[in-house]
Amino acid sequence: MRSRDSAVKFISFWVDPIKALFHFIKACFFFFFFSELKSNIMALKVYADRMSQPSRAVLIFCKINGIDFEEIRVDVLKNQQFSSEFKAINPMSKVPVIVDGRFKLFESHAILIYICCAFPGVASHWYPSDLFKRSKIHSVLDWHHSNLRSGTVGLVFNSILAPANGLPSNPQAAKEGEKLLVKSLSKLENFWLKDGRFLVGSSQPSIADISLVCEIMQLEFLSEKDHDRILSPYKKVVQWMEDTKRATAPHFDEVHGVLFKAQKKIRERMAKESVKNEVKSKL
Repeated sequence: MRSRDSAVKFISFWVDPIKALFHFIKACFFFFFFSELKSNIMALKVYADRMSQPSRAVLIFCKINGIDFEEIRVDVLKNQQFSSEFKAINPMSKVPVIVDGRFKLFESHAILIYICCAFPGVASHWYPSDLFKRSKIHSVLDWHHSNLRSGTVGLVFNSILAPANGLPSNPQAAKEGEKLLVKSLSKLENFWLKDGRFLVGSSQPSIADISLVCEIMQLEFLSEKDHDRILSPYKKVVQWMEDTKRATAPHFDEVHGVLFKAQKKIRERMAKESVKNEVKSKL
């Protein structure tokens, strides 16, 4: 009887730890398996076109904050935003859009705010918890849409992008866009940037800085002469743009790579047309 009890104890001594180890290994396997599965299923999806300034702002922001996301290209010039598949995500047919699990959201400012609140690890200076600072950021973002953005889009689309892509353009809208753009740059220079390196007197960039700088980058499509004529008088604006680029490096230039390539092609085409017109004038 004693020998039998001893044998049972001996077996239990070795079997129980092996069982425990087995269950531990199994638990680890399922933990890592489902973690990876969740990561693949739940990764943030960003529908964007890098030719779009709001899309670039969202992409740069995700990259600079180390957010795991999948970029899904929507080619606006090919009208992919009007497809039934995309309309199911955003009935407004505009980019950018995010899908986070079952949650869908469009409008770049809303997206930036959501990412700041939903993803841990985003530095507080991007969207401060202080109510006064946060409200000032909202103020800039609201101003942006009806001023700086309207001016930039009106000028660049009607004078450069529409003709370059065989689309109808409106010269009068381009003139009005430039007037609004110049007025907006003046407000940036003398009001929004009067108290600090970044918008609303901050010493570090916020989501407003990245959004507005990406907007002004659309002026790269203009000829070098027009670009400098419009932007160079505003020294604070130019310096603020450089500061924001440095704060978001290297992602800023990487995301704007598509714009720089398009800029090169457009400026080369403009130079050739200028030479042709000069030759014609001499004939």
